[in-house]
Amino acid sequence: MTCRPTVVVVPCYNEERRLEIDRFVAYGRANEGIGFLCVDDGSKDGTGRILAAAAEENPDLIRFKACPVNRGKAEAVRAGLRDAIGCGARTAGYWDADLATPLEELSGMLRVLEANEHLIGVLGSRVRLLGRTIHRDPLRHYVGRVFATVASFRLGVPVYDTQCGAKLFRVQRVLEQALERPFLTRWIFDVELLARLRDSCDGEFVRRVEEYPLRTWTDVEGSKLRVRDFLFAALDLARISRGKAGGPIHHHSEPASTIRG
Repeated sequence: MTCRPTVVVVPCYNEERRLEIDRFVAYGRANEGIGFLCVDDGSKDGTGRILAAAAEENPDLIRFKACPVNRGKAEAVRAGLRDAIGCGARTAGYWDADLATPLEELSGMLRVLEANEHLIGVLGSRVRLLGRTIHRDPLRHYVGRVFATVASFRLGVPVYDTQCGAKLFRVQRVLEQALERPFLTRWIFDVELLARLRDSCDGEFVRRVEEYPLRTWTDVEGSKLRVRDFLFAALDLARISRGKAGGPIHHHSEPASTIRG
């Protein structure tokens, strides 16, 4: 089946109680160039059934991919992005199933990508600014800020928010190369993906990737992420820093970001 020009991967694992599939359908109906590829990562509840039914009822805007066993969000996203590229999408990205980032933000991110031909990616960024509505659990926010600052330092690029689950990429060879190998980091594959893209951009990463300050983001009850998970993330970050996650890591002279937000 031919996919829409923009395909957004939605990784799902045991999301039966939180998944509002009707919101994805409504958004796709209102935006004909955007479709969704929902990946069920071996869920043990009724998630797969919900997604399969939605894809059957809306074959023009929702595609469904089922993983037989749970392999983690990293591989669910990678498999989905590779499928999106394979079906001919010009833009591919991923979005958290709980819609902590409202789908309306997708339109703004896509406009930025389309208006700037030099960009390969637009990253949603949860920056608390006047005029924005960013609701995060305080403890998770501050632990996350420490992690993001360390991740920025390790990457050697001034990225503010590596972990926001809303990202869009222009389909180019550099993206395909970044997705060829399985991710070695389970907890922070976003950082590993950015590291791979950075190393393929010949020093142009900072110019070719832009962060998009979200207007709205809300912690959704039932999130599987816990503060202790940042401990595992720190171990994964060390692996990336040592160059064990998808090839050698080259540190550039670009100054690291300072603590913000």
